[in-house]
Amino acid sequence: MRPTVTIVQTGERVPCRVGESLLAAMVRLGRRGIPAGCLNGGCGVCKVRVLHGTIRKLGPISRAHVSVDEECAGYSLACRVAPEGDVELEVAGRMQKPFCKGFAGASSPIFTK
Repeated sequence: MRPTVTIVQTGERVPCRVGESLLAAMVRLGRRGIPAGCLNGGCGVCKVRVLHGTIRKLGPISRAHVSVDEECAGYSLACRVAPEGDVELEVAGRMQKPFCKGFAGASSPIFTK
């Protein structure tokens, strides 16, 4: 049985493949607001807090982005951990559309005179 990843901010749930990172599963949702950057633990954009469930490390996590105290409080980088069962998490950063924000309407600073 595949573990399920639940993102509390949106209520979205996605199955995660064995050994797959939390980020890879989250990106499969197709939601543009899921923060993703370098995909290898260097940028810290995909920082999450695991509220319920157990994860295992897939590689080192930069202490520049997740301190020891934060890790003890459940924080990690979604690209560097995989679930060992069902996981409920919250995205630590803001969830927004990264490239399209402000382009849709005439009130955008780009379209005003």
